[in-house]
Amino acid sequence: MTMSRIVVTGIGASTPIGGTASDSWAALLDGASGVSSLEFDWVAQNDLPVTFAAQAAVRPDSVLERPEAKRLDPSAQFALVAAREAWADAGSPEVEPERLGVDFATGIGGLWTLLDAWDTLREKGPRRVMPMTVPMLMPNAAAAAVSMHLNARAYARTVASACASSTESIVNAVEHLRLGLADVVIAGGAESAIHPLTMAAFSSMQALSKRNDDPATASRPYSIDRDGFVMGEGAAALVLEREDDARARGAKIYAAVVGGGITADSYHITAPEPEGLGASRAVRLALEEADASPDDVTHINAHATSTPTGDIAEYRALRSVFGDRVHEIPVSATKASTGHLLGGTGALEAVFAILAIRDGIAPPTINISTQDPEIPLRVSGTVSPLPSGDQLVISNSFGFGGHNAVAAFASV
Repeated sequence: MTMSRIVVTGIGASTPIGGTASDSWAALLDGASGVSSLEFDWVAQNDLPVTFAAQAAVRPDSVLERPEAKRLDPSAQFALVAAREAWADAGSPEVEPERLGVDFATGIGGLWTLLDAWDTLREKGPRRVMPMTVPMLMPNAAAAAVSMHLNARAYARTVASACASSTESIVNAVEHLRLGLADVVIAGGAESAIHPLTMAAFSSMQALSKRNDDPATASRPYSIDRDGFVMGEGAAALVLEREDDARARGAKIYAAVVGGGITADSYHITAPEPEGLGASRAVRLALEEADASPDDVTHINAHATSTPTGDIAEYRALRSVFGDRVHEIPVSATKASTGHLLGGTGALEAVFAILAIRDGIAPPTINISTQDPEIPLRVSGTVSPLPSGDQLVISNSFGFGGHNAVAAFASV
């Protein structure tokens, strides 16, 4: 097992507020909202109770070549777009195919392909179902597409842990590098689930905000009048490698991934454990691996989906780890701008955490009308400077099924 630090040398993203990582970061700092009304016939046809979402700013099939886009579900299309950007940003490292790995996650996978194929079967019969249906709908399609594009032969693995998926993939990628299973790994996550079925299903369980009259401000983490999350879509990717190798090739280094924690609540299939016990253990594990104390943390990118129970459970978890100091740490809840990318959200927020380290700032949390007095975290509607000196930032992701994943990033 190698003990060289694992560093980030490339980032990429396709999000509701930008077609690239840099565009998404700039829009986030400007306080943009990627949420808008859905202009599709199926909204009215299905009488959906929620009529808005955070759609990608740039459609992936407008970036990819038409033949490759036709063979991929939109979720895998997003993955390929983000992975290509990250790979180019890392300088396209020269690495033997057998030493290049892929850890790419999704929460749901090829939803559009699956449900479109079902419609085709019912309406036109089995002979009209596309031969590529199964390869397009399978959850590992994104990892497979990225690995084939980059000729990565060390491995191509997929995590499906709901909204914790891509943070878990990043943590796994670090372990795979430390174990010597690869020399370079591209890790991330993707999701494309703005579909009438998922919109109806999440609405039925009272999980989505219902602010149809004001979608741009619907995602409002920590606001006392928050009423649910906003569905988002997109992908993000990181290129990870050992620090010694990165410096030897003269690579640009954004940050080090210094710790990770993965736990399970074993409490409820959808609701978080009310006191955040599993979440707090994940934070502690990440800090323990980073050989850091709670006093070292300078910024938190919170999971903060804008649900009444989820936001307060995360606060309780943070309070149990940091004590009263949690009220002094700059916290950002970036889903207020991007919506919730489900399986892609952890990788996107990892990108935001890394860029916060690079620029020494905490991005704003928009849409807080009145902050919930039961969640007295230090959040701001404007960009906030981080303390001078070295940075240690944690990024939280929690998912249905009781999945908890936390990644810790440090300046280099």
